[in-house]
Amino acid sequence: MAAKRPTVTIKEVAEAAGVHFSTVSRALSPATRARVNPAIVARVEETARRLGYRANTAASSLRTRRSHMVGLVVPDLASLLFPAILNGIEHTLQEQGYLTIVADTANDPERHRRILSAMVERQVDGLILASAMLHDAVLDEWLDGPAPIVLINRTDDSGRAPAVLSDDLRGIGLAMEHLAGLGHVRIGHVAGPQTLSTGATRRRGFAAAGAALGRRALPVAEAASFSREAGRLACAALLDAHPATTAVVAANDLLALGCYDALTARGLACPGDVSVTGYNDLPLMDLVDPPLTTVRFRHRDMGAEAARLLLARMAGQETAGDVLLRPELVLRGSTAPPSAAVGRGGAGPAAGGRRSPPRARR
Repeated sequence: MAAKRPTVTIKEVAEAAGVHFSTVSRALSPATRARVNPAIVARVEETARRLGYRANTAASSLRTRRSHMVGLVVPDLASLLFPAILNGIEHTLQEQGYLTIVADTANDPERHRRILSAMVERQVDGLILASAMLHDAVLDEWLDGPAPIVLINRTDDSGRAPAVLSDDLRGIGLAMEHLAGLGHVRIGHVAGPQTLSTGATRRRGFAAAGAALGRRALPVAEAASFSREAGRLACAALLDAHPATTAVVAANDLLALGCYDALTARGLACPGDVSVTGYNDLPLMDLVDPPLTTVRFRHRDMGAEAARLLLARMAGQETAGDVLLRPELVLRGSTAPPSAAVGRGGAGPAAGGRRSPPRARR
């Protein structure tokens, strides 16, 4: 068996580099490296590599009472929404020497509670939560805990933790203005779950935009979850109750794909019979048929903003409440002016030129 390699100390690196050991500590820490002359940083890093120095993070944590770990909790790690958000968070935190630990609640409150407890027990320095419910008893348990919290993509009704969000009121307004500009009057909304801020706020945005356009009491069907299947069921219910609907504003892209399925099941075409808009601009939404008109916000920017906000809170700085990211409408092939034949009963496609029913592109 090979002999165990002796541990190289920070003092040995300092002696070999010809600097004080405190300079080595500052030069090797992303949080303090900018305070050291770049030439000295390069010399210290080269010396540390040559000697095989590894920082003793456990000892550093005991000394500073900081773990340099941040917990990120998401509701569904398989969602296409989170990779770019996570990239923005990790890149920003790594620049300051923080490691990100990611956990998935699967939208289970008890699992959420266990994850938060485990992360705080492991002394994470802060938490970024994409898992908050609108009325969140689990979150209430940790808002006054030892780790500062920042919410992302969702918020709760207490307002005690700052959040980084898309401006959902404006985003849904953009979709409504686009459809109204095309000539649609009979517009319905497939809403997300009202237990989540994204579902509730986008529904409010739909109602507000309808009122601003002089179209009150527009029909709404609430989906049980932000999933394609829930979108199909909600859209089917909407069309059953309001068969003359010519456009549907869906609260997210997966719900919009469910609307495609509901239309196909009725022999209706998008956008020939019913136009559809989504929200989020997830990857591949330009590759479905028809390509989805949707509301986009910059996912990576959302992650980076949340990380910067948490860094400020961990440093004890005052923060100025929520950060709203400006959305934009991405125009694609799922919206068009309404057909002249709007009196259908839902038993089949209206007469006239139609696109084929939507299908996945290969």
